[in-house]
Amino acid sequence: MQTVSNTTVTKATSTPLFNRIMGVFHSLHCALDALQPLAALLARGYVAEAFFMSGLTKLRDWDITLALFQDEYKVPLLPTEVAAVMGTGGELVLPVLLVLGLGGRLGALGLSVVNLVAVLSLAEIAPAALQQHLTWGVLLAGLAVFGSGRWALDAWLVKVWPGLSR
Repeated sequence: MQTVSNTTVTKATSTPLFNRIMGVFHSLHCALDALQPLAALLARGYVAEAFFMSGLTKLRDWDITLALFQDEYKVPLLPTEVAAVMGTGGELVLPVLLVLGLGGRLGALGLSVVNLVAVLSLAEIAPAALQQHLTWGVLLAGLAVFGSGRWALDAWLVKVWPGLSR
């Protein structure tokens, strides 16, 4: 058979088994779509908590933080004090934006930079710590690409002011 007419293809794909399989896939697709806002919220909260707690730890003893940035975290191109302020500020401000979903993509991209600098600036990093940074990086990349989800202030603001979505 060299050519197949549209009616032949339609009949071949309209079998009860095919329809049942497609119905299952459609149901699965809809269920996963319904879980997307929750998954995005959980990812935002998980990553935000890790970075925010790290920022709070740095604030508790600024002298130790400065010593860490001087001796352990070899941030290229920045003076120690500037790197400490920028790193700590990023760990405190960006997670709040991320968890609220307010400028969520900006928060995800900013924390991706903080995460990358943290990995690159350490002379030695334990395999478990590197795995944790990779996990955060993947979650942040997903949030940057796909957005914060429907349960985010960004989504609410677009509903209130539709002109923001341009």
